[in-house]
Amino acid sequence: MTEEFRSFDGLRQALAETTFDRPPAIVCNAHVTGLSVARALTAHDVPIIAIDRNGKGVAPYSDAVDFAGQVTYPLDDRDGFREDVEALADELAHEPVAFPCMDEWVHAFAGTEPEGVRLPFAGRETIDAVLNKESLYEKAEELGVPYPETYRMADTDPKKAIENLEFPFVVKPALKREFEEAVGTNVIEVADEEEFLDVVAMAEDAGINVMAQEKVDIAVGKDCSLASYVPQGGDPVTFVGNARVRYPQEFGTSCLVRRADQPEIEERALSILSETGYYGISESEFVYDQSREEYVLLDINTRPWKWISLPVQAGADLPGAAYAETVGEDFGVGATHDATWVYLADYLKLLANDAAFSDVLGESQWESLLSGGFEDVDDLTTGVYRPSDVAPAYRLMKTEFGSGDYYCSC
Repeated sequence: MTEEFRSFDGLRQALAETTFDRPPAIVCNAHVTGLSVARALTAHDVPIIAIDRNGKGVAPYSDAVDFAGQVTYPLDDRDGFREDVEALADELAHEPVAFPCMDEWVHAFAGTEPEGVRLPFAGRETIDAVLNKESLYEKAEELGVPYPETYRMADTDPKKAIENLEFPFVVKPALKREFEEAVGTNVIEVADEEEFLDVVAMAEDAGINVMAQEKVDIAVGKDCSLASYVPQGGDPVTFVGNARVRYPQEFGTSCLVRRADQPEIEERALSILSETGYYGISESEFVYDQSREEYVLLDINTRPWKWISLPVQAGADLPGAAYAETVGEDFGVGATHDATWVYLADYLKLLANDAAFSDVLGESQWESLLSGGFEDVDDLTTGVYRPSDVAPAYRLMKTEFGSGDYYCSC
């Protein structure tokens, strides 16, 4: 267990004074997703080094983390980030394995390829082709995978989008994270021509490629994603999850997810991953379009994501499989089973503030959560809260109810 979030120099010194008996994992950023990855890997006795731009995330204070500290934030200084990571790797007897958990950290590792660090995912060109929605939708078109009607502003007159789409529609960036940094969100709904042209002008001024996209007639509660680890050789490890509840409900982040039996989701997602040549952990997001009466592809994240502890709990240990292949260890994967994941911070907000929302957890599940008994069963898990590892939940409470602030799209 780490006892503090160290400065870069402090972290480097601590690593120089420590000997690991196997390659550690470098997990970043050190918030909700990073915490889940750390917990999954520490179950296999993998040492964990959590890095971030500051110590305001929840992961650094988990029993699953051995050391945590600051590095240069890649969006501020990519070369500085590479130099920091290489310096940390120099202090280790084994080459660490990187697990970036947000897009900017993925791009930083893939784009700079720090010396002495192992990357359990495909290279920069492949990742760019998947994360960039313009190229992703082109690939979906080629493979016959349905996706929302979309117009790229890089090569389309905005008037054409206005003529072909009905207001309200949405504006999305080709690359999500740079848009989030600029405007604080990854999607903007526009109600009329003036709003749309304002967003297009803003994006153009910022040098960000955006797309106009129909507002899909989403069936709330039916969103499904393929969670997968595609190895460089062999069969993928897969799990389909249904985001039964989001907060806010229509366009928010997942706060309750369950296993789903949707083989067409797996087939379509794997076809795109195979065609692009991507290997590594990913989440392929689909929503059910009530007008089309079928699932349409929204996005693919080439990294771990908020509810990655669900497939782990259900028998599809994606971080464990990725680590094992990268360091050359054997890793057995068995059958998956039903399980539920809940992010209580958001789920409780929804229960408290949305009179139209009905609780989907059963009495026995609430009893298990409140007693801590869920830690001893295999069909229920959480995003942060675990009585056996309470410090991350305390840190999250300080962020939610105190003056602390930590930006993360999760």
